[in-house]
Amino acid sequence: MVMSRPVIGITCYVEPAKFTVWDMTTALLPYMYVEHIARAGGQPVIIPPAGVPAELAGRLDGLIIAGGGDIDPARYGSRPHEQTGYIRKFRDEAEFGLMRAALDHGLPFLGICRGLQVLNVELGGTLQQHLPDVAGHTGHSPAPGTFGRVPVRLSPSLAKIYGDDELTPAHYHHQAIDRLADGLEITARSDDGTIEAVEVTGLPFALAVQWHPEADEDGPLFDALVTAAGRVG
Repeated sequence: MVMSRPVIGITCYVEPAKFTVWDMTTALLPYMYVEHIARAGGQPVIIPPAGVPAELAGRLDGLIIAGGGDIDPARYGSRPHEQTGYIRKFRDEAEFGLMRAALDHGLPFLGICRGLQVLNVELGGTLQQHLPDVAGHTGHSPAPGTFGRVPVRLSPSLAKIYGDDELTPAHYHHQAIDRLADGLEITARSDDGTIEAVEVTGLPFALAVQWHPEADEDGPLFDALVTAAGRVG
């Protein structure tokens, strides 16, 4: 008997893009996400911010809310910082609904970069809109299209997944958690104090990281997500 692969939904961008002979608005996602989920034994399914994505929560075995532009600061009661950008309100609308549905269903969930921020804001937290103002450096996002390598210290629960309590992953974010939402536990910090990972208390597998695990060859977070999804799928 062939076992079915857990179905892992991954949210995506909608942006202008050029490919072969075309130049048009495109639903797109870095293929690294897809490769990691497939390698871990899952069936990746890309979810565009169209229709009512929240209705998919009951049909998925796991969910990734992927990286992307900044969340509309109005969602957490703030005015935009001059460095806040790439706001896509239609994506906010779709992903916040999907995030809430995933939590309500107890769906195994992994938030990546923007996904961590969606989780925190959905649960009532706020964001620091330009991290260099607080951290005093640009190491978390050193240059356009360039990942930074900032060391982070992991909690025991996250260290169990990675097999180590310290990590130097790929970062590309200029925003981060300011006020932590109720119901979240901090599971990683960088040396400058930035919250780099959280998990939802009371759920079997619901965590988010501020870094970009898809940018590294090894993918223990993707393995852990697919394993958790296989238990409930």
